[in-house]
Amino acid sequence: MVTSATSLGRSGLHDWIIQRVTAVVLAAYVIYLTGFLFSADAIEYNVWRSLFGQVWFKIFSLLAIASICFHAWIGMWIVSTDYIKPTGLRMVFQVFVILFCLACLIWGAQILWSV
Repeated sequence: MVTSATSLGRSGLHDWIIQRVTAVVLAAYVIYLTGFLFSADAIEYNVWRSLFGQVWFKIFSLLAIASICFHAWIGMWIVSTDYIKPTGLRMVFQVFVILFCLACLIWGAQILWSV
């Protein structure tokens, strides 16, 4: 059995399941935001502030940001293991992706909870 310390799940099946769950979360978030945009009378600062000021929507948004990070990490990990053959270069790329996703998650959380 081949395993990698840099994969998110314990196996390809776990990564596949995480990829599908995060896709469902992202689809639900996009559907909700699209419905909100079409149902709102006017999209103004106060409307956005009241939407993002609700705790449940902050949690939903943070879950969507985390889903983007996990989804992107798994996708980039698969691409890097398939196409970047030199181990050192692949590890540097993977560390860069991990740090970028982590920075986006922290920055997104900071923005969400400051509203």
